[in-house]
Amino acid sequence: MSNPTPQSAPPSRALRWGVAGSVAVMIAAGGLFYYASQLAATKRQTNHNEIAVTIHSHACEPNALTVPAGRASFRIINRSDRAVEWEILDGVLVVEERENIAPGLSQVINANLLPGDYAITCGLLSNPRGTLHVTPTAESDAQAKAKPSMVAFIGPLSEFRVYLSGQGNALIKSVTALQQAIDAGDLAQAQALYVPAREAYQRLAPAAQRLAELDNAINARADYFEKREQDPAFSGFHRLEYSLFQQHSLDGLAPIAQRLVGDVTTLKQQLLAQSLPPEQLVGIVVRNLNSLADVRAISGEEERYSHVDLNGFAANLEVARKVVDLMRPLLSKSAADLLPNIDSALNAFDAELNGLKVEGRYTGYDSISADQRKQIAAKAKALAAALDGIDPALGLSGLQ
Repeated sequence: MSNPTPQSAPPSRALRWGVAGSVAVMIAAGGLFYYASQLAATKRQTNHNEIAVTIHSHACEPNALTVPAGRASFRIINRSDRAVEWEILDGVLVVEERENIAPGLSQVINANLLPGDYAITCGLLSNPRGTLHVTPTAESDAQAKAKPSMVAFIGPLSEFRVYLSGQGNALIKSVTALQQAIDAGDLAQAQALYVPAREAYQRLAPAAQRLAELDNAINARADYFEKREQDPAFSGFHRLEYSLFQQHSLDGLAPIAQRLVGDVTTLKQQLLAQSLPPEQLVGIVVRNLNSLADVRAISGEEERYSHVDLNGFAANLEVARKVVDLMRPLLSKSAADLLPNIDSALNAFDAELNGLKVEGRYTGYDSISADQRKQIAAKAKALAAALDGIDPALGLSGLQ
């Protein structure tokens, strides 16, 4: 008798579960793909008004832009081989900027632009500049007509001018002492005097950063020069810092220190010669604090050789507190509800920095942990956000 043909065995439970799992994975993958595509579409819709500017090694593309007055967003794409900055300049004055855009990445700059012609920087300081033409709109014309009375701001602006004069004198004095130590061949003394000189500069930094050419001569870091530290054009504070703290040498520093004395003397003169509109008094401090939070606090690249970053941060905080005190009478009358939040943010940043002192002196930034740096950045960002509410409360928003 022949054996009956064997019948197929029913699929095992494991096999059934495997098939079901595969189907579920396919469904989930399809859902994730749909979600990602929808998210990308939404992002494209959100960012459709961004103006893309690509920075190459020696130029911008495009290097000639035309936009309507008002708020504009620029996505700066870095296709060069180093971190770069991008600035909008009104003559010698910086309107808006973004520093330390990493190679291969992009950052967005938002700016409120008045009608007129501006220049744009394109990476290295030696690169040719581009142009930005801003055309008037009905809204910009209306805002110009509705500009609030400037009488109330005469007092704060006059006091800030006095502040700039006093701090300018302090900067000249401290840089001159640094030059004298270099001329005398005293490395240890020059290293010690570098710190108060940097503190003096950082008290002026929010205003000084409006003067693009002069600020670059005084404060540009090596990254913005083609040959970095070896570039002949690299000068100013960070050239001195490099030799004093990295090379531990005074060789060749005498003419660089002498030029720095001349540049900071010119800086004081230019700061007093340039008018500062009331709508920029708080804005320059907000920009400085945002730069601190977004770049300087996290990377520690500002004082990369000396690591005295905390001293500079504390000096920046002093400027912020000074501007708040100048605006306090106006805020007390028109926007008193803002002051508790502003004062709380000032005190929180101050407490964060004071907690990093050892025997009354700020510790070196190379010993500050990543978490501590994030806390510094967060406190600076919170203060910038608090200050950012002042201009709208005083009727100055949209006039920058």
